[in-house]
Parts: sequence; structure tokens; C-alpha cells
Amino acid sequence: MTITEKIKDAVGISHDSTPTAPATREQMSEARLPLAYRDSCAHLLIPLNKCRYDNYYLPWRCEDERHGYEKCQYEEFKKRVAKMDELRKEKGGARSN
Repeated sequence: MTITEKIKDAVGISHDSTPTAPATREQMSEARLPLAYRDSCAHLLIPLNKCRYDNYYLPWRCEDERHGYEKCQYEEFKKRVAKMDELRKEKGGARSN
């Protein structure tokens, strides 16, 4: 894989324009991810953790992987906020708690 392909995959513009499949339970278990991190971005966290381990957690070695994972987390956050706004709109602006 070339550097540009790695960057495109990390940013989310893959060369085949299909999103990568989420990690299966077996993959997350094999990678020993804590339960709190087993979400829809786990397929990016697994290679990030492997890169970190292989490079002794040097912060500049796994920047592409980290950026891709953080972007995925941010996109998921935006989806949750949009869903919460939608639910509030249905209730007429009332809070749920």
C-alpha cells in the first residue's frame, strides 16, 4: 500500500470508496480491546494499537492511524448529537432527564 493510499484510508476516502467493515467480536476479543472501546470505530483502533505497540508508543510514528481513529470517533459523536437533537425536537424541546 502506498503512502497516499494509507492517507486516504486514514482520512476515510479509500480508493475503492467503500467503507471498511466494522470489526467482529472475535477480532475485538483477539485484539484484547477493553469493552468501552468496542464500538463502530474498533476496526481503526486495532491497527492503531498494534502500531503503537510495535513502535514503543512513539507519538509521531502512528499519526495517520490516530487521525483516522479520532476522525471516526468525531463522526460518531456528530451522529449521536444529531439523534439527540431529533429526539428533543419530537418532545418539543424538553430534556430527557
